[in-house]
Amino acid sequence: MKLKLSGKELRAIGLPEGPVISLAMTVMEKHYKHHTKEAAFEILKDVLQNPEIYKTHEALSAIAEKLIKTTASEAPLREGFGEAVSLNQHGIQFNVFGQEHIEEGAMHQMYQAAKLPISVAGALMPDAHSGYGLPIGGVLATENAVIPYGVGVDIGCRMCLSIFAIDPKELAQKENYFAREINEATLFGSGAQFDQASNHEVMENEFFYQIPLLKNLHGRAWKQLGSSGSGNHFVEFGVIEIAEKDEVLGVAAGKYVGLLSHSGSRALGANIANHYTKIAIDKRRLPNDAKNLAWLTLDEEAGIEYWNAMNLAGDYASACHHIIHAKIAKQLGQRPLKMVENHHNFAWKEKWNGKDVIVHRKGATPAGENVLGIIPGSMTADGFIVKGKGETAAVNSASHGAGRKMSRTRAIQSVTDKQFKDELKKFGVKLLGGGLDESPFAYKDIEVVMQSQTALVDVVGKFTPKIVKMDGAKHRSWKKGNDEKQMGE
Repeated sequence: MKLKLSGKELRAIGLPEGPVISLAMTVMEKHYKHHTKEAAFEILKDVLQNPEIYKTHEALSAIAEKLIKTTASEAPLREGFGEAVSLNQHGIQFNVFGQEHIEEGAMHQMYQAAKLPISVAGALMPDAHSGYGLPIGGVLATENAVIPYGVGVDIGCRMCLSIFAIDPKELAQKENYFAREINEATLFGSGAQFDQASNHEVMENEFFYQIPLLKNLHGRAWKQLGSSGSGNHFVEFGVIEIAEKDEVLGVAAGKYVGLLSHSGSRALGANIANHYTKIAIDKRRLPNDAKNLAWLTLDEEAGIEYWNAMNLAGDYASACHHIIHAKIAKQLGQRPLKMVENHHNFAWKEKWNGKDVIVHRKGATPAGENVLGIIPGSMTADGFIVKGKGETAAVNSASHGAGRKMSRTRAIQSVTDKQFKDELKKFGVKLLGGGLDESPFAYKDIEVVMQSQTALVDVVGKFTPKIVKMDGAKHRSWKKGNDEKQMGE
């Protein structure tokens, strides 16, 4: 069945009255005629939120140009509806690492963020690509303000690594055993919930009972505690190799079994992000292509609420990882020699040139001096245990992974099942779930990314994936063209 849209439907998703509606109908029904309505709406929503990114798009540029013109001609502010905010003409200076590998859209979003009147310092990491608001891989320090979409939808998305004193040869010898332990320890999928909820002190956090939004999310959050989500989230076993003992890591040179997980705060974080972003957009009326950078100050009620909710979501995400790792450690009959973990979608109160600032790291790893972190590659590429150098030019940050070089839709359209299977076989990786949208071909070369940030981190260990568990859904919507931003931004 061919795509058929109505003006009423397009107005409902936020497209403005006038010629944009008819133009959007024509373009979508011509170029996206085999998409579902839901997929078409997601594409249009993204164009609506980020028209500048689509100015050179082969099919969508006409819609983007019309949206930009319509926005420019509108009154900047409805009377009594938030405060009008202008961007600074010249933004703050920020450093870019690995610029030759970063797409134009991410650069544009970082330039917009640099022009915010609250911006103090910034940097762009070598795995950067465009997202909503702050680009993924963007780091921004602000004065007394927090940007919900500067943190991201998946608040507290993070890495967690347990290092076990197990001979890595056992991963091949008992492959089915290790695969079973991952399968039984967690659930994948955007709506996944446990029938029997885990117990953890995070569910007794006072803010679940004090903040109205969180009260309504408590029950679902409990049922999702210890689950892993979808998109680029994973739990995997692999081989840890430590060339020489590092004083901070504290693990002797050798090879070990590593358990590595990547996920965030599930529906809890997404609801917090979307709720407070809407409030921020209403309070601070920015130009249309910068509206997702709207902020809340930390001396107003909504800003304090968001800050408390964000920190709760971060604690919740951490608890999810700890539950998974504890379950598997118990089954292995082992206590980890060391656990290394870090958020990479969060905001922190830090000092910058002697000044109190809020540092947003959206898809960026904290890399203060001697701070340990994990930077993964792909399901076949090595990941790295790193130690921060405290580089001020990067606002004490590093990349959060390899970064995508293909959208999900492009990966599905350009990578065959045979290529995918051959690549897994080549690297000796057993995949439990996971689709073409997360294939190794969709990601940048992690070695190149790491070479771009030698001034930011030291590598103190390497993780090579061997048994990888991801969401096993069929990704039907991706096959029909829904080109959403990377999960976990």
